[in-house]
Amino acid sequence: MSNPADGDTRIISGQVKWYDPVKGYGFIVPEQGDADVLVHSTCVRGSGRVTLIEGAKIRVLSAKGARGLQAREILEIEDPEPAEQPGFSEDAKPTEFLRQDTQVGPMQPARVKWFDKQKGFGFVNVFGEPEDIFIHMEILRRCGFQDLMSGEAVVVRTFRGPRGLMAAEVGLWESANMQAPDGKAEAE
Repeated sequence: MSNPADGDTRIISGQVKWYDPVKGYGFIVPEQGDADVLVHSTCVRGSGRVTLIEGAKIRVLSAKGARGLQAREILEIEDPEPAEQPGFSEDAKPTEFLRQDTQVGPMQPARVKWFDKQKGFGFVNVFGEPEDIFIHMEILRRCGFQDLMSGEAVVVRTFRGPRGLMAAEVGLWESANMQAPDGKAEAE
């Protein structure tokens, strides 16, 4: 494997093709049309992230390894807007599939208990509430997510389903416009 200090490195810009945090790797499609670039979980964690979102614009420092180019350092990343992701339009809200009489709550801070992409579901917990909230893979896709990691902080909008609380919408913790219990936006 090449050593990044040996001068055999280059900066590559492209898009995240896919990334699987369970497998611990994924690939970047370079803008230049070269072969895909491997990105390992150690590189992702080194940038302060736990996952990469499919379609994100990314710039990495790469080096040639035994099996091709490999990302050594993430220099810049721009996650796609939910409207840019497949299956989600700007005009459609994730809650549109619910019946009109379904009572959907405000966005609340939550932590991922566990999520299994292969099974297509998992659970989150709202801070201070004992009840688990079921979250389905289709909700994640509608909200522009590919996966969730255990312990990850998110925001969720819930409704009461036949078996308990279910997520109707999921958002990034950092981009949340949190609502106070009275329905008014919380002060910054």
